This record gives sequence, C-alpha cells and structure tokens, in this order.
Amino acid sequence: MGKLFGTDGVRGMANEDLSAELAFNLGRIGASLLVPSGKKGKIVIGRDTRISGDLLEAALISGICSVGADVLKVGVITTPAVSYLTKSYSADAGIVISASHNPAEYNGIKFFGPSGFKISDEVEDEIEKKIDLDESTEKPTGGDVGIVIDVADAKERYIEHAVSTIFGELDGFSVVLDCANGASYEVSPRILKELGVNILPLNMEPDGLNINKRCGSTYPENIQEIIRSHNVDLGLAHDGDADRVIAIDEKGNVVDGDFMMAICAVYLKKTGRLPKNTVVTTVMTNLGFDLAMREEGINVIKTNVGDKYVLQEMLRCGAILGGEQSGHVIFLEHNPTGDGIITALQLMSVIRDSGKKLSELTSVMMRLPQVLINIEVADKGKLKDSPKILKAVEEAERKLGEKGRILVRPSGTESLIRVMVESDTKEKANTIAEEVADIIKKESS
Repeated sequence: MGKLFGTDGVRGMANEDLSAELAFNLGRIGASLLVPSGKKGKIVIGRDTRISGDLLEAALISGICSVGADVLKVGVITTPAVSYLTKSYSADAGIVISASHNPAEYNGIKFFGPSGFKISDEVEDEIEKKIDLDESTEKPTGGDVGIVIDVADAKERYIEHAVSTIFGELDGFSVVLDCANGASYEVSPRILKELGVNILPLNMEPDGLNINKRCGSTYPENIQEIIRSHNVDLGLAHDGDADRVIAIDEKGNVVDGDFMMAICAVYLKKTGRLPKNTVVTTVMTNLGFDLAMREEGINVIKTNVGDKYVLQEMLRCGAILGGEQSGHVIFLEHNPTGDGIITALQLMSVIRDSGKKLSELTSVMMRLPQVLINIEVADKGKLKDSPKILKAVEEAERKLGEKGRILVRPSGTESLIRVMVESDTKEKANTIAEEVADIIKKESS
C-alpha cells in the first residue's frame, strides 16, 4: 500500500491533501493506464453530495479528457451504482468521488475496472509511481481530445438492476430509512417504494456540508429514537456513498454486517444457494460469527480489512457472499462490491420468506463483547515492529486464551492505530484494550 492509496482509494482533506492538482493527475495517469492503447476509451464518473465534489470532478474530468478519453458523467449516485454502471455501459473504468462515512470536509477518489471490480493494488501502485515521477502522457489535439457526456438514464438503470436482485415484492414492510444526506438520497427511497415498502425518510436533504453529520450508518441513534415511538419492521442506515448499510431491528437493536451476513448465509445454505457452504469475512469480524457459522456447518475464510480483499478471496474460493462488520456486504451474483441498497433488499427478502422478525433472525449468533480503541499517531509505519507493542500484544493473547482475541492494525485511510479486543466479558476486553493502547500512545509520543 503506497502513500496515496489506502484500503479504499485515495482520501484526504479536500483542496488540501486531496487537491485539484492531484485529482487532475489521478485522472490523467489513471485513464492512460486503464484505457487500452490505441482506443478512444470512456470512463464513468459519479460522486456523492460533498461540496468539494464539483471541484474534484472538474479536475478529474480535465485529466481524463487531456489524454483523449471520454467521460460518462452520471452525477450524484452511490459507489456500488458506479461499479454496476461501469460494466453496464461497457466503459473502460469507473471513478467515484466520495469519502464514504467521513465528514464533509474530506473526500476521496476510487477506481473500478471495466468489470466493475475495484482495481488491484498493483495498478494502484503503478498509478502512484507515475504520479510520483511526474511522468508525461500523450496530449491529443483537435478532435482527439476527450469529451464529457451527461448520462440521463444512469439512476434508472441502476434502480432497475437493484429491484431485479430479489424475487417478488416487499409489500407491507415499514422501514425507517436514513440516507445520511449522501449519495443514496434519491435512489434508495425510489427502489424501496417501487417494491411496495412504506418509508419513514431521514436525512435526505443534502446541502454539501451535512453528509454523515450526526446521521447515517455511524449514527444509528436517529433510527433507534424513531423506532421507540413508531411501529416499524426495521431501520436502514446508509453511509455517504451507500456502499454499506447498518440495520436496526424492530426493538431498536443495531444489526451490523456480521449479523446480516450470518442471517443471509444460513438462509442461502438452507435454500441450497451457498456455494461450498463458504462465506468470506475480514479479521475484524466478531468471533461470535465464527462460532455461529461453525455450528451451522458453514466455512469462514478471513482476509485483511477492505472489501476489495474480501472480493479477491471470494473470487479465488468461489464464494458468493462476503463482507465486513461495518456493513460492507458483497452479494457477488448482483454486484462485485459492497452495496448497501442490495444488502438491505437481500436482508428484507429473508425476513419476508422466513416469516420472522429481524430480532428473531439475529438469534443465529451471539456477539462476544468487543472493544475498539483508535489511537491517533503521527507515523503508522514506525510503530509496526515496535518490540514493546509486540510484547504487549503477546501478553494480551496469553491473558485472553481461547476465549477471546486481540487485533492491532493501522487504519487504511486515517492516521490511526486500531486496537480491537474480544473476550468473554466486557470488563476484560476493556482492560486489555486499554493496556495495549497506553503502550502504543507512549511509543508514538
């Protein structure tokens, strides 16, 4: 992983770390690498609702057109929609301008290849290398420069696809829907309404600055408060680009990616639609998920954090279901990336077909108490091989034994070291996590 690309594209403070100049070069170099030599080429560009989206979109487009590729501009739309549309329009690549669940002042740029898959680490490294070396690219003139095509049917095309991913309607469901003032504020309610769902809408009035602001998947309290006073079946909360979803059951309990994957994995296995009885998750998945899947006869394969790594393993082992605790869930039959809207539809179809409430379905697994501490550090790489930190982790593993685990890892997108501890009691998990976090803080000072 290089200096620019993290686990999910390039991110930074818009117009600072993530400048217009950098966006121009990402567009220029990215297009020159992703469009086959000798071909005119076309690249899909979508964005979320951040105020900096216009700035970065204009810079990216300039870079792409400067090397002769055309841009299919699809406007404000979800990240997974861009993944789908890249393949649907037979484009050479897709680019999303979004910082997902981060605050409005941040933004990001992530690339998809022609099949809708996120580009590989190797391609990211090549883009980064060429930007670092300030390599020149061909500069076509006249009729050979790229143009911008405003695509009119992008949202309708994705909506039609999403609706087609489940059988039948969802009539009778009542759902509180929080779109985080983000990219899903148009498509998500339209999809649910088309399937017959009654919606109580939340945070669907983006102004460029209110994306993820005390709302969405990282702030389920909004939905929980409404559920306490309304008779609804469940709540659904997206993040800014809707590549994830967090559900809330009819009692107000949060249902994260681990629970959603467990529910869907068991259902798919029972209906004979879970190839090799295998699901792919990351090292952050709760140990309770592993124990529940073992009880159900389902194999669990673990990867590094990041849905592109989950996807790589799914392709390798032939799995169709995988994802992350954060709510990035991949249903590979429908989209090759985490898709919060499609995940919500799959979950609701299981609720419908089972005849059970969401709170009943979550009994498939018991979550082990989990503590996550984020420590701000100046240099993540410097701490990687610290003897004191390694010793602290080793001692924590000894204390936890077979009834828990510890994971210490750098964030892929922020200047943070994350300490995650699971144990049979919350008190033990807290104590051990704080002990290790204190040592990391001392080592980083």
